[in-house]
Amino acid sequence: MALTIKSAEDCAFDCVSLGEVMLRLDPGDGRVHTTRHFTAWEGGGEYNVSRGLRRCFGLRGAIVTAFADNPVGRLVEDLILQGGLDTRFVQWREFDGIGRTIRNGLNFTERGFGVRGARGTSDRGHTAASQLKPGDIDWDEVFGKCGARWFHTGGIFAALSDTTPEVVLEAVQAAKAHGTIVSYDLNYRPSLWKAFGGQARCQEVNRAIAPHVDVMIGNEEDFTACLGFAVDGVDENITELPEESFRRMIERAIAEFPNFQVAATTLRNAKTATRNEWSALAWHDGAFFEPASKFQGDDALEVFDRVGGGDSFASGLIYGFLEFNDAQQAVSYGCAHGALAMTTPGDTTMATLAEVENLVDGGGARVDR
Repeated sequence: MALTIKSAEDCAFDCVSLGEVMLRLDPGDGRVHTTRHFTAWEGGGEYNVSRGLRRCFGLRGAIVTAFADNPVGRLVEDLILQGGLDTRFVQWREFDGIGRTIRNGLNFTERGFGVRGARGTSDRGHTAASQLKPGDIDWDEVFGKCGARWFHTGGIFAALSDTTPEVVLEAVQAAKAHGTIVSYDLNYRPSLWKAFGGQARCQEVNRAIAPHVDVMIGNEEDFTACLGFAVDGVDENITELPEESFRRMIERAIAEFPNFQVAATTLRNAKTATRNEWSALAWHDGAFFEPASKFQGDDALEVFDRVGGGDSFASGLIYGFLEFNDAQQAVSYGCAHGALAMTTPGDTTMATLAEVENLVDGGGARVDR
């Protein structure tokens, strides 16, 4: 059964995301604690999805977020504009001069290499986005006056403060009232939930949001940590393949949340930081779907920068439904786009639609000239 998706002609946007956008400071081939130079990128789990839909797939996107109005916030805005997203829903908050009460988030991230894994150090306390509260955003303008075919948010934004879960609930309820498809990436981050009640609060929040979600995205850990769906024997049997436990977990999740029309995950086995097996799995309408092309065994993926690979999977998945309304195409485009995004630096995609289509069709890395 196809998803019921609003027509493009009736909406100003194909996808709107709600989430925090941080300034990523990247030491390139070096380490954060020894570098003298950083490259600046923008990035955020929820934001990356709409940006990918705009830059790779040519769809119309917007971001709902907030910034302290200072040069750092305006730099992130400039990066967002280069990414092509509409910024009309961005909230600007007065800067206090030193960041004691409000500021913009920073994310220091190094890529990793070989046996040294990627590492991120966030500096995001007291950010403008974390201080958003119910009533700050006119959701009727977003989903009614402007219109959106798809709305995406996730567990990173929900974990930023005591008020952001209520903003998510307000948003997903408004989206559903206006007939917009809602996707949610669980994206469990223990460090974010630590100050707000830990895993117990994480499950309370995510289980309150889940009944309003059409497309639930998350790996095995996400479904366990955020929704409490442990699978018998998985913890003890470390040889069980991730896709096997995910399939069993989804069966339990669908039984409790029959509103889930799609559930999807990436499947990653990190041989080293720079060589990963990479695939995906999606459930829809009672069946599981695997991508047309996988990157496993001798064909494992060579990774340049793994950060944002899951977000690019999500944007490819969404494109597959928006363009074809087909689960097989969706998981194939998601897997291919996530793979390509990890071959370039930064959180966000530099892939083209033609490159994604080439991988979906089984193409390789021959020189194109």
